[in-house]
Amino acid sequence: MQKKTLQENFWSERKEAQEILKQISKLQENLNLYKELMGTAQYLNDILEMAEEENDETLWQESVRELLALQKRFREFELLVLFSGPHDYSNAIVSLHAGAGGTEAQDWVEILFRMYSRWAENSSYSIEVLDFLDGDEAGIKSVTFLVRGPYAFGKLKCEEGVHRLIRISPFDSSGRRHTSFASLSVLPEINEDIEVLINVEDLRVDTYRSSGAGGQHINKTDSAVRITHLPSGIVVQCQNERSQHANRLAAMKILQAKLYALKQKEAQDKLQSIKGDYKEIAWGSQIRTYTLNPFNLIKDHRTNMEIGNVQAVLDGELDDLIFACLHWKSKIKE
Repeated sequence: MQKKTLQENFWSERKEAQEILKQISKLQENLNLYKELMGTAQYLNDILEMAEEENDETLWQESVRELLALQKRFREFELLVLFSGPHDYSNAIVSLHAGAGGTEAQDWVEILFRMYSRWAENSSYSIEVLDFLDGDEAGIKSVTFLVRGPYAFGKLKCEEGVHRLIRISPFDSSGRRHTSFASLSVLPEINEDIEVLINVEDLRVDTYRSSGAGGQHINKTDSAVRITHLPSGIVVQCQNERSQHANRLAAMKILQAKLYALKQKEAQDKLQSIKGDYKEIAWGSQIRTYTLNPFNLIKDHRTNMEIGNVQAVLDGELDDLIFACLHWKSKIKE
């Protein structure tokens, strides 16, 4: 790949040249990290040999601490190797929608939104809410948010699908067990160097009064924006920003991502690489089940991974599930 950069006509196709340089940079970054990890592993091996020879308890304790840190870094490196999609490094646009279950399902969406917000915070990612629709009595009907950070899309694409919750409903005075569903979809945020042509004539823009949380201007001005792309029928909306202009920009960002995904499907017939298969938000279509009664268990139906500490996952500890899913995806591609 580096030999290509030495060719006289390398910059004749500027976009292709820039993409090659990006790939070289990422590969070099991975190579440097690998060399650093191998150096640390050799250092650890030397400490272990010294601790054994001298029977030094302090050295043993130091080596255990170093080993745990090294294991964590090797796992991070393995994740980088598993990311093979062209958009894995991108920010992610995530949408959560309540499915079957009414108020119970809307409460489930709020729980999931909190879970992904905690996970993003733990991963040093930032979140920007683009659209938010309150539930009828409690919870959230739908929410769309942007997750900013390296490999946000590469990780969160493993979360796409239907999530099922089984619990004793706090909204049922009879204390019965309920099953609720929520769907998650994820798209890569489109970078400026990727062209998505949108003709103004193809858009219908409607404004209306916001109905969610968003400050003192909510319900006082027509600040919310709904954009319909007439040729494709795609509809996006945003109402979380305080001004109509800001909501329009956010809605256009979502529309760009959706049109790019559609373009990928039509050009390559590989919708799975961007959006995944469509799943009805109902029984039998879930990728993961969260059981809170009669026992505590999370089961991922793709990887068969099971976790008993449900609360930890709902508090944002998703990395084990994401890691297992990335491994599963890499195996089914082989």
